[in-house]
Amino acid sequence: MKLEIISPDKLVFSGEVESVSLPGAAGRFTVLPRHAALISSLKAGNITYIVDGAPTSLMVDGGFAEVKNDEISVCVENVIE
Repeated sequence: MKLEIISPDKLVFSGEVESVSLPGAAGRFTVLPRHAALISSLKAGNITYIVDGAPTSLMVDGGFAEVKNDEISVCVENVIE
């Protein structure tokens, strides 16, 4: 699956991932290959994605995510480093 995470100032991540977990407004959810299409608002929390078996986490302030055809686009307000 292709994941792209962008903030207002930069491209945070773009690449192939095995899965991604997102802090949805209605609760945390995980996207796996061939996931159904969806659009969700995100609350503040961690985005965790797995590349080659290694997890990476980012703390974000919130935003939106769209899942469609094994592509996940995430627009975040701010990445807390």
